[in-house]
Amino acid sequence: MPPCPLRDEEDIRRRLAAFHGAPVDPYPGKALRGRPRPAAVLIPLFRHAGAWHTLFIHRAPHPHDPHSGQVAFPGGQKEPGDPSLIATALRETEEELGLPPQAVRVLGALPQHRTVSNFWVTPVVGSIPWPLPLHLSENEVTRAFAVPLAWLRDPAHRETHTRHLGPGLPTISTIFFQPYEGEVIWGATARMVLTLLQALGLVA
Repeated sequence: MPPCPLRDEEDIRRRLAAFHGAPVDPYPGKALRGRPRPAAVLIPLFRHAGAWHTLFIHRAPHPHDPHSGQVAFPGGQKEPGDPSLIATALRETEEELGLPPQAVRVLGALPQHRTVSNFWVTPVVGSIPWPLPLHLSENEVTRAFAVPLAWLRDPAHRETHTRHLGPGLPTISTIFFQPYEGEVIWGATARMVLTLLQALGLVA
């Protein structure tokens, strides 16, 4: 795998602050109905064995969740009591992984991403200590797993497919990563990963 030239948290914070990417909306025209709702996820980064990793979750099956059974970052919809989208990401992460907000050092945020479920999702990037015990919410998460950034930045590990949104709707380009430990990162989560890599200067 190609080396990952990130030095420390301050290096990551500086790169995120210097990144000025546009919001990512792959859904043209009226492909999605209604106004997007605000949401946020946490992209947890940690350094282990000399390499930077990011933590993902595998969402538990749920009949009313369009992202049920998919790989994702911890997060969810902004609630009325959340003072900010950062607070949303930290609250949801604590609910899903048992990771207290004080354990997360927020380093920055990425541009918003629109999802097929019609949310504008703000990815919040934070550093977490590792190893640390996680307490998964059984109703929401079946597994948490980490992937090295060096693996994610390797172009041989991702490809783009055409996805049909439905009858009478346009097709869109969808990013898929190769399976990692049997897990497939794709869709909005894969787009967020690619944006993170671009913000950190790890891909063009």
